[in-house]
Amino acid sequence: MRVVVTGGAGFIGSALVDQLARRGDQVLVIDNFSTGSEKNLEEAKNASAEDLVVENCDIRNPETTKLIADYKPSVIFHLAAQADVRASVEDPLIDLETNLVGLIRVLEGGRKAKTRKIIFASSGGTIYGEPEAKQLPLNEDTPWNPLSPYGVSKLAGSLYINTYSSLHGLGGTTLALANVYGPRQDPHGEAGVVAIFAGKLLKGEPCTIYGTGMQTRDFVYVEDVASAFMASIEKGDGKLLNIGTGTETSIQQLYKEMALAVGIDSAPEKGTERSGEIERSSLDPSLAEKVLGWKPKTSLRDGIHSTLKWFESKKEENS
Repeated sequence: MRVVVTGGAGFIGSALVDQLARRGDQVLVIDNFSTGSEKNLEEAKNASAEDLVVENCDIRNPETTKLIADYKPSVIFHLAAQADVRASVEDPLIDLETNLVGLIRVLEGGRKAKTRKIIFASSGGTIYGEPEAKQLPLNEDTPWNPLSPYGVSKLAGSLYINTYSSLHGLGGTTLALANVYGPRQDPHGEAGVVAIFAGKLLKGEPCTIYGTGMQTRDFVYVEDVASAFMASIEKGDGKLLNIGTGTETSIQQLYKEMALAVGIDSAPEKGTERSGEIERSSLDPSLAEKVLGWKPKTSLRDGIHSTLKWFESKKEENS
């Protein structure tokens, strides 16, 4: 099968490309390498170099539409995005251009290619806002209430996909992702807390916990997330599905688990609370299990160990 993966050189995208390559699919990766890396695609290239095409292109560029239209994929996985919540607040126009104009470029390519389906990466941590704690874990019936331009763009993206389905017959599934972590996540910049802690702990540097550390997140392993995208190829048309574990883990608890795995018993440093940060978050994955036959398989402890092992290998390569 011919597929396109936008953002395919990124952290989540490359894990998906690996699974597609192992299955024997022909894959076109479209990425501008602003956060992704060619190194992330080495495993896929080794698995099926002749079936993997990589194009350096920004999804905002009209060339994106032509690339997709000419490639004529059966399925498009759209993961490329401006994914920094705080950056979206500081510059909402850049967020809009990347996450919505870029999406339209991709959708137009799919329309012209008569693509069967697009699978869209949304954000379960932002589209629902911050409902009452008693509603956790959140299901798909939770009212939408995005509190940042990023959350708005992700919500609007799923609505655009539904519209293209109605107008042009381009099927669509939206996956609202929890806090994804795992190998290849960048520990610098606006990275996930697992990657940040991993990078610092392995260097023997102190980690900082902002606020009380009792704020919670739903940490879901990247390989499990990639499997959810794979499961959506034939299922879930017209659906928005939460992809998480349904389990809350506090940042304090996360730090203790990771520090224990590394053999460090020192306390983290304390930082001032970050304004606008959601206090508690978790997503109910039961509908994804019902519709896709998907559920997370990797425990937090096993995922942390795999992540730390990967970061340690990169540290050794660079030493």
